[in-house]
Amino acid sequence: MAYLLHHLLVESSRKYPDKEAVRFNGECLTYRELDQMTNRVARALLSAGVKRGDRVGIYVHKSLASVIAIFVILKAGGVYVPLDPNAPVKRSAYITQNCNIQVLLTTSEKLPAISEMIGHGSPVEKSLLLDSNPETQQPFQVICWDDIQKLESDPIPASGTIETDLAYILYTSGSTGDPKGVMISHRTIFTFINWCYEIFQMTPDDRVTSHAPIHFDLSTFDIFATIKAGGTVVLIPEKLSIFPTRLVKLLQDERITITYMVPSILSMMVNHGKLDQADFSSLRLVLFAGEVFPIKYLRQFVQIIPHAEYYNLYGPTETNVCTYYKVRAVDLEPDRTQPVPIGIACENMEVFAVDDLGGVVDRPGVEGELLVRGSCVAQGYWGDPEKTAARFVHNAYQPFIDEVAYRTGDIVVLDEDGINWKFIGRRDHMIKSRGYRIELGEIEAALYGHAGIKEAAVIAVPDDLIGNRIRAFVVPLNGNALSAVDLQEHIGKVLPRYMVPESIKFMDELPKTSTGKIHRPLLASIHSQEELSRE
Repeated sequence: MAYLLHHLLVESSRKYPDKEAVRFNGECLTYRELDQMTNRVARALLSAGVKRGDRVGIYVHKSLASVIAIFVILKAGGVYVPLDPNAPVKRSAYITQNCNIQVLLTTSEKLPAISEMIGHGSPVEKSLLLDSNPETQQPFQVICWDDIQKLESDPIPASGTIETDLAYILYTSGSTGDPKGVMISHRTIFTFINWCYEIFQMTPDDRVTSHAPIHFDLSTFDIFATIKAGGTVVLIPEKLSIFPTRLVKLLQDERITITYMVPSILSMMVNHGKLDQADFSSLRLVLFAGEVFPIKYLRQFVQIIPHAEYYNLYGPTETNVCTYYKVRAVDLEPDRTQPVPIGIACENMEVFAVDDLGGVVDRPGVEGELLVRGSCVAQGYWGDPEKTAARFVHNAYQPFIDEVAYRTGDIVVLDEDGINWKFIGRRDHMIKSRGYRIELGEIEAALYGHAGIKEAAVIAVPDDLIGNRIRAFVVPLNGNALSAVDLQEHIGKVLPRYMVPESIKFMDELPKTSTGKIHRPLLASIHSQEELSRE
């Protein structure tokens, strides 16, 4: 029975040796090929001096190499740390410094960037190439792909890793201050993987998209749950999401059965992907997470592909998915404007909410901050005991043992039936303006309720006089001619006057982070720059 992540590959290789494990741009590796290849590279990693528990970086673009790198590091007993290949070099250098990464798995195109990282103080000393040999000399040791291919492909000796050891560290976006490295053990991620495998009834026949970059926690489902099932991971190229018709064609041509994406990508497919012209007869599950799915786009997606099942998955990186909700027909009635709930706790996990007075929320309509307990909770932030102590707190509501609960910072309420949790917003999206408590997500929902709106985001601008001023950024649908007054009047019909944005900026598109979410800090920066230019 598998208890470490790489055991999933070993077991599926034994059961399904000639079955496709992973595909990318028409190329594929069978389970046998992936297992043997990762054995070879793991031997090279061990020869490079990597020991159990060492943090090893992955610095590659989305490709077969990214999946290979993950299992290589795990087999060698290391902890994989994905670096965003599109991030500024200084940020990558900081991450390698923060968790003392001395060895990277990479490709030849990234070698100049690694040299630049070292110039910014990165401790990287060695790089193992997962493609062609380098054409130029580098100021660090480079282990060539040709040399790696000469190594034995037999299973390597067990590293001594146990299930409570770390499997990976994922760094948060770092939009405020330095990024935090979320530590996840093998046992922690297995809580999620085992739940996915059971609840979604995954089989070797499943063909699952991998859209999320490997530095985003959505990727753990795409890769590990699919490998556990013996299915096929279909990697989606990084830039394909900006071409929704090509993305839709890939889902059709690859006969995808399960797809897991952020709502902004699914919304783009609704708006520009020509979904109604594609054959989605193989698609059985659409999973979404990471941000709120505007109900009007979810409704359209279901109308076009009604035979699939739809699940809203919720959870921060520090717990992975901890609640889920299966979308029902009643949730999609034409007059609904509010997003679907985040649902109930996943099996073998527990969530509960605590109000401002410290009481546990036990009735509908009472707001509280969501806390999570169980083996799904991460081991804290790498090298940052202060931030760890602030979010991974003693669970005072468990009287029998000393355990940790994770404070999500998300505000929730129980629905009218007292069963499903509804996401209200983040604590840092809760503002005060003119003495009123306002949730910015409620304003965004009102904006999406306008038929002419394609995308919307709302930010708060601190103001000494009234506390905060509300600014909105919108993208009109199909070039609709809208004015700020039109939208302010629309919002004023569904929300109190104090929640109507004072200004509305029209944009061709909203900026996105590398994980596909709306980049709110960048919107705040855009606003600040515009204010400065007016002075």
